[in-house]
Amino acid sequence: MPTTSDRVINFSPGPAVLPVPVLERAREELLNFRGSGMSVLEMSHRSKEFEAILAHAQAGLKTQLGVPDSHAILFLQGGASLQFAMVPMNLSQAGKPVDVLHTGAWTKKAIEELEKLAPYRLAGSTEGEKFRRLPRREEIRFDPNASYVHLCSNNTIFGTQWRGFPDTGAVPLVADMSSDIASRAIDVSKFGLIFAGAQKNIGPAGVTVVIIRKDLAERAGATVPTILRYKTHLENNSLYNTPPTFAIYVVGLVMDWIEAEGGLKAIEQRNEQKAAALYGAIDASGGFYHGPVEPADRSRMNVIFRIKSGDETLEKQFVKDAAAAGMTELKGHRSVGGLRASIYNALPVDGVQALIDFMKVFQRKNG
Repeated sequence: MPTTSDRVINFSPGPAVLPVPVLERAREELLNFRGSGMSVLEMSHRSKEFEAILAHAQAGLKTQLGVPDSHAILFLQGGASLQFAMVPMNLSQAGKPVDVLHTGAWTKKAIEELEKLAPYRLAGSTEGEKFRRLPRREEIRFDPNASYVHLCSNNTIFGTQWRGFPDTGAVPLVADMSSDIASRAIDVSKFGLIFAGAQKNIGPAGVTVVIIRKDLAERAGATVPTILRYKTHLENNSLYNTPPTFAIYVVGLVMDWIEAEGGLKAIEQRNEQKAAALYGAIDASGGFYHGPVEPADRSRMNVIFRIKSGDETLEKQFVKDAAAAGMTELKGHRSVGGLRASIYNALPVDGVQALIDFMKVFQRKNG
């Protein structure tokens, strides 16, 4: 039987590394879930066993993220890609544009759906600078009459992350948090809606968490298809259709793991430690490694870097040699090239240190 010593150090941007204790618990319960005589993969989503699993996952998210009673937690499918359409279908209002803070590939995809569904305006954009930074506060111009403001909290491809969120006043703030949800403490009450594919920090691919202020679920017009209304899923406790049962179960296990690790405060501190160490190694390399993102906007989840400002031959060699050393998925996104280390919650500190040690050896050999 494979053991944890057989595992690589997985820097995948998603689906991403999961905590080993979570995988071990899921393995233990796979054939017979807590005396039920069946696997979670086999049980009805209407069974009392699964209702308890669903309630556990919801309670875990509510506790760890500090979700207030004014907000509902939904488990949906279709990933962030569906949410790019579902959000405007439910929240856009006649005569009120959607304000977008355009910071990369994922907001571009949201804009592509808005072009089909609702009027929008760019309240801020750094596309002209190839998304190497986020819009500064003085560059952002919100419409006080907007339906809502859309942003992506962390950009996996370009390596930027909002450290603090803009004040949108009475206009609901909608955030795509797919790649940094549960990586730090946030004030959920400041958001009208948060959506996140689980496959980065909180579970496996297949389930999307939506946290919505309950009153906003009333906005959807009668022409929105039933299954695409947040109100439908709120009223049916995420059981309107068969949900991704096993993925929801794993989300609950991840919430247990976060609790055992000391909660989000401890997780955030560890994420800060990992990111600081890796960026420190890049900055101390004398230019051999280079991070293109402005330091104030650097992501703590996805560290983007180049070798000698874009030596593709050396970068390919880096990826190959790293894989041989047991470190995988370090190639940058195909649209931007370079290198990328995704250091999500479950990536341990010693995994980051192993990468730093490898980087130093690689530089000595190729510098």
